Parts: sequence; C-alpha cells; structure tokens
Amino acid sequence: MTEAADAGLRRTPLHGLHLRLGARMVPFAGWEMPVQYGLGVLKEHLHTRAAAGLFDVSHMGQVILRPRSGRIADAAAALERLVPVDVLGLPEGRQRYALFTADSGGILDDLMVANRGDHLFVVVNAARAEADILHMRTHLSDACEVEPVSGRALLALQGPAAAAALASVAHGVDTMRFMDVGVFHVGDCELWVSRSGYTGEDGYEISVPADRAVGLAGVLLARPEVEAIGLGARDSLRLEAGLCLYGSDIDETTTPVEADLAWAIQKVRRAGGARAGGFPGAARILHELAEGAARRRVGLLPEGRAPMRGDTPLYAAEAGGEPVGRVTSGGFGPSVDRPIAMGYVPAALAAAGTRLWGEVRGRRLPVTVCDLPFRQPTYKR
Repeated sequence: MTEAADAGLRRTPLHGLHLRLGARMVPFAGWEMPVQYGLGVLKEHLHTRAAAGLFDVSHMGQVILRPRSGRIADAAAALERLVPVDVLGLPEGRQRYALFTADSGGILDDLMVANRGDHLFVVVNAARAEADILHMRTHLSDACEVEPVSGRALLALQGPAAAAALASVAHGVDTMRFMDVGVFHVGDCELWVSRSGYTGEDGYEISVPADRAVGLAGVLLARPEVEAIGLGARDSLRLEAGLCLYGSDIDETTTPVEADLAWAIQKVRRAGGARAGGFPGAARILHELAEGAARRRVGLLPEGRAPMRGDTPLYAAEAGGEPVGRVTSGGFGPSVDRPIAMGYVPAALAAAGTRLWGEVRGRRLPVTVCDLPFRQPTYKR
C-alpha cells in the first residue's frame, strides 16, 4: 500500500497526472494534493499573474439542490434559511458568494451558489463538505433533494490568458462576465463553467466528468501560456487578493461582519429589507451590521523581509501588555514583493496606518494595518 492509502487520503481523478508532472504531494483536508510542481511556488505564483495557471480543485464539494416542487424559487427560499444572502434574487446563469452561519453568528463555511435554471449548484470547501451536506440535508430536505455530485472533477484556470486558453476548447466562454455560469459542450463532454476563482485574477472554474478531466487538463497544459499550479501558489495568490481561507481567517468563532464580509449580505436580507433576517445568527449579525463589531479582519504589512505567519500574536506596544489580536494568514507576496498578512484586531486599532507589533521567535517586530486587498483584482465585469 502507498503512504497516501495508509493515511486514508483520497485522490482526485488527476492524481496520476500530478505524479507525471513531478508534483510534490501533501495531505490537505483528507486528500492527497499537489503543493507545487517543478517551477516552484514563487514561479508558479508569478506565472498565474502573467499568463494562466491550471489548478486541480477536485477536492471541493459539488452539490445540486433540486427543488421538489420543480420551482427554483422554492429551492432559493429554502437555502435563504441557512445563509444571510439574497438567493431568491439570483438570476439564472449567475453565481454568488455565500456563507453558512451558525446560531452564534459565526461562519460554518463559505461557498458559491449558482442558479442553473431548474436547480441550484453549490460548491463548498473540502474540509467542510461532509458537514455541509449533512447541514443541508437536515434543514433543506423538506424543499430540496440534496444531491452530492459524484463522478466529476473540478479544475480552475486562472490568469490573464485563461479566457483565450479555455475558449480554444469551449467556444464562447470568453463572452462570460465575472460570476456568470454556463454549460458548454465539447464533443459529447459537458462542462459546467463559472467565470470565477480564488486568485484575484480573471479565470474559470470548470466541472468536468472525471473520466475526461485528464484529457481536458492535457489539452490546456499543451498550450505554452498554461502551467500546472499547486496549493502553495494558490495560497499566496488568494492572500494577495485578500481572500479568506476557511479554518484560518474565518470559522465558527468569526462573524461575517468581523471578517469584513458584510459586502456579501445584500440589502434585502438586512434590517429593513424585504427578507431581513431569518438565517442562523441573524440577531447578532444584524446588530453588528448596524453598530459595528468589536474586532475586524484587516490587512497587515510587516516591516522588513521576515513574514509573519498564522497565529503570530499582535500587540499594541513594543513591550509589555497582553496580545490584542493575531495573524490568521501570512507569508511572502511575490507579486507585491514583500511580506503580507491578515489578522483580527480590535475595531479601535483597525484603521489603515495603525502601528502594531507582531511577536516572531520571541521578538516584537513592527507591522502596519492596511486596507485589503494587497493587489487589486482583474475580474472581467
């Protein structure tokens, strides 16, 4: 048996391709995944920013919510019982970022929801997939069939050359806007495509039948502008884009307002809106929307070249005192050529320009609060 099998790790349909490409494989959320290829994390990151990177994200959970009544509005109304997001107002062919919230107001997971005409298509985080499916079955089964999607892989093609590369295979994808979704046929192969991603770049996520995934990846990788990219660069890309990683930057102890995700809560679900509240944790979340939260997720710029990693404690003074916050994600940003981080600090210390200190290996080093993102996105609006 292999070490991965011994450890009980799952493998994506592209596992063999990763090995042929020389990937270094690591455990991630119960899966054996490529962290980097021969280029290395730095060059993979910069290549995605300059051209196009292909990511295997088949570990993510894909779920269909099919309304029992046949009316998509009934599925949307049911899902609104679990998320503080306007799902009823989501047009056919469009996708929206959403959050499962707990009764405490904390975040159970973040997800993408698409209106596919006769059903909703949901993509959830790998580490939360089983819990999310149980959550949906428990609370939505009266209105929806909750159908985990099997037999399909999920690829992400990201970067300024992504549109041209994918359009060479699936004609018409280059006319999509950011957060559009559509079904494209390549021969007898059906691709479920969204113009979205997790890098801050223009790009696509592509659900493809598992037995066609290696072939599609091979066609894309044959193009000189496309390189295979691992989880290492995926993390540095999303950090530069100021995007949250569940389990690090957001979890059940953080509310959407604390996490600076209030933009994801549309007016119709806020106080005074036509469908205000009605989701778990609504009392706390609506209160924080009106009055502000006690703490907030912020960008952080460490001075010097030493990165401040997750769990670095943050202090208001160079010496003495208790920690006032902590770093949740941190590392080196290749595109901005400097250390960057995100973390939580009290609201009184959340203004851009505030000077704090992070404790690294027993030394307090200066760090400055800044606005997010570190690099502006290049989505096609």
